[in-house]
Amino acid sequence: MATLALLLVVAACGGTDGDTDPDQVDAVEPPKAGACRVLEPDDISKPDNATRTVACTKPHNAETFAVGPLPDEFEDADYEDPALGKFAYTTCSAKYREFLGADDSLVMRTVLSWAWFRPSEKAWKKGARWYRCDVIGGGDQSKEYVDLPDTARGLMLGRPDDKWMVCADGASVAGSVKIPCSQPHTWRAVTTIKVGDDDAPYPGDRLVEVQSRDFCSKSVVAWLNYPPDYQFGYTWFHEAEWEAGNRRSVCWAKTTK
Repeated sequence: MATLALLLVVAACGGTDGDTDPDQVDAVEPPKAGACRVLEPDDISKPDNATRTVACTKPHNAETFAVGPLPDEFEDADYEDPALGKFAYTTCSAKYREFLGADDSLVMRTVLSWAWFRPSEKAWKKGARWYRCDVIGGGDQSKEYVDLPDTARGLMLGRPDDKWMVCADGASVAGSVKIPCSQPHTWRAVTTIKVGDDDAPYPGDRLVEVQSRDFCSKSVVAWLNYPPDYQFGYTWFHEAEWEAGNRRSVCWAKTTK
């Protein structure tokens, strides 16, 4: 899930040797938007990706929703320049929301996520400067990815199907694998809280946690229609994610619905 991992800083997916397209390996020219691929959770470890594309009418769990040139400021940048990650978060996350038809809160409560890719280091040295953003059928805690429809465009419009929303099954949110809400579960991500302004410095772990806890307690009891007893959880982030651009925590309700 994008909310829990911020895949922008993880970076990318790489296919196995049999799934690698040699024409993509060190490509200087940018890839095509709208292409579909089959990726594995273990693939999310490399800054570039050359997995073969498949027809989007066939089973796939990744779709490229945005491709473009990197800004001129990266013309002389190092391949591992940390500023690339921040650019990817700002760019891909905005395009991701638009592509899915979701707001800031909804994209943090879906089982889907996104990852970004850059040229190979060899292509980078040749002057390649482009980015690729893919929507993925799962997140960093997914044991396997779910297949996407022919296109994920507009998937979050209206009331999304539970198969695309994130839940957890276990004694606590933190210790549970995240799963689609269409599967048996004990926790559901029901809302989010923005804990700081876009330009604000990081307020510290303690303040972020306390604000998240207090808001989520009130938000979850309202979502459950004010029962006399209830349980809630919250997922909050640290300074690294804050610096990357995230300002939201996620509230979880204990429920089987």
